[in-house]
This record gives sequence, C-alpha cells and structure tokens, in this order.
Amino acid sequence: MKTINMKINGTERQIEIDENERLLDVIREGFHLTGTKEGCGEGECGVCSVLLDGKLVNACMIMAFQAADREVITIEGVGKDGGLDPIQQAFIDTGAVQCGFCTPGMILSAKALLLKNPTPSKQEIRRGISGNLCRCTGYEKIVEAVALASDRMRNPEQ
Repeated sequence: MKTINMKINGTERQIEIDENERLLDVIREGFHLTGTKEGCGEGECGVCSVLLDGKLVNACMIMAFQAADREVITIEGVGKDGGLDPIQQAFIDTGAVQCGFCTPGMILSAKALLLKNPTPSKQEIRRGISGNLCRCTGYEKIVEAVALASDRMRNPEQ
C-alpha cells in the first residue's frame, strides 16, 4: 500500500492505494464518485473519461499512482457552486441524454474539446467525442448539445 495526494474536483485529498489499482477504481471505490463508470475496461468506450491535469484520459487505463500530485476532474466536478456547467445544461436542453450511461464521459470529452477549441465545427465536435461510444443515439443530439454549449459559453446572456 502507498499513500498519494491528488486534487480531485478542486479538493486536495490523500488516499491509500494498492500499486496495481487503476485511477478508475480509486475514483469509484476510494472517493465514492460513481458518476465515472466502467464500460469496457480497455480504453475503447470512453465511459470512464476524466480530465487529468486538463487532458482527457480513460481512467481505466491510468494507474492510480500516475495521478499522484495531479489534478483530476470527474463529472461530479464539472459544475460550479452546485449548478450545472453549460455543457451539462445543453445536454439536457437538446435531449442528448437517453439512458445516461455514456453521458458523464461525453460531457468530459466535450469539456476537454471546448477548453482547447471554444468554437468547434460540427466535424471537430464529432472528432472530439469520437472516443466515446453511445449505444442509444445517432450522436446528432450530442453534437447539437456541444455546439449549443459552445455558443452559450461565448454568449452567456443568451
């Protein structure tokens, strides 16, 4: 067992980990942040997407010790002051949420994309979320949600 420090959703935390533990397991079982899901466990579906120092990663592919002294943002840390992030609100407003299993990973992918490119084209949005699988939709509502969030983030008075 080893003790590591990390900033998770804006809060400095310390946790004891096993050397073979994945970041996904620490998030879900250690910190009880269950919005980050496990899908394939092989980095193919994007369900476990989180931001690690602002970069989108699959938490199932990152060992917990690799997050030591770093910042992790999960779906629970996307909103501010108890409110929804514009991306989360856009997903609701466009009906982009169906069963909801892929939604946390999609939102984190959209967040990473909009941090890098605040005005993406629809093609860039599709590329930005391409690492996330959704079994319920044809992705059109999700693309629409990301475009709406982009617009709202640039024009908050709308």
